[in-house]
Amino acid sequence: MATSKTHIINWRKLLLILAIGMIPVLSGLLVMDYQLERKLEENARISVQEAVFSIDQALDRMEASLEKTLPLAGKPCVEVLGALDQRVASSPHLRSLVLTRGKQAYCATDMDPLEYLSAFSGSGLQTQLAFDAPSSPNAAIIKIQKPHSDPGVIATAYGRLLRDELRAFQDGLTLLLEFNDLYIWSDGDSRDPQRPSQAEFSQRAVSKKYGYVVIGGYAKGYTAQEFRLSLHQVLPSLVLVGVASMFITYLGLPRTRKRTANTAAIDS
Repeated sequence: MATSKTHIINWRKLLLILAIGMIPVLSGLLVMDYQLERKLEENARISVQEAVFSIDQALDRMEASLEKTLPLAGKPCVEVLGALDQRVASSPHLRSLVLTRGKQAYCATDMDPLEYLSAFSGSGLQTQLAFDAPSSPNAAIIKIQKPHSDPGVIATAYGRLLRDELRAFQDGLTLLLEFNDLYIWSDGDSRDPQRPSQAEFSQRAVSKKYGYVVIGGYAKGYTAQEFRLSLHQVLPSLVLVGVASMFITYLGLPRTRKRTANTAAIDS
């Protein structure tokens, strides 16, 4: 009977020691998971705001070129085409400049048909993402204009202007730019068979100046992947703390038993 009672006491001690050892491990993992999720959520929120600022600046450079060219709008093409070519050549961010009059394109530095360029001029849009430029059928093109300016100017740039800004965010977050029903991201665009995954901690922000939308999010499974990577770094330390807790508990239990026995002896 005494032996059985001793075994029960020993099992209780063992379970108590194991439970105390697991507390720092489990609590550490819970804290790590919470901190990781908050970090990713905050990064997505901040990054979409920063991406709007960055893309706005890129479009601002195009708009600045447009503003400088406005004084040439309305003048005969033969008189200003050379100046337009020179401005495009000296502006790495530009693909082309187009002059419009009566919402019709009449002078351009690229080879796109004037009818094609006139469609954007008369659309009333400030910015447009396009993949159907006749002179660049495989390229993403961004167009910008002042919709209410007549005569006016259209400035165009290749999509890499936007992609280069998005690639500056190298932290696992996928950022995507939507222009109405078309989109572009660092490694693709609307022509791809599948939209990139942004299932985790998705955030969005709208450019008040140019109207496009930035959507940021992590691919499905990204959080679990990051948790596993962090686990390899943190788990050994947590286990060490757990073992130390168990050892301290183990040393404390006999002393407690001895003090209890001594107290009983004095009382008797």
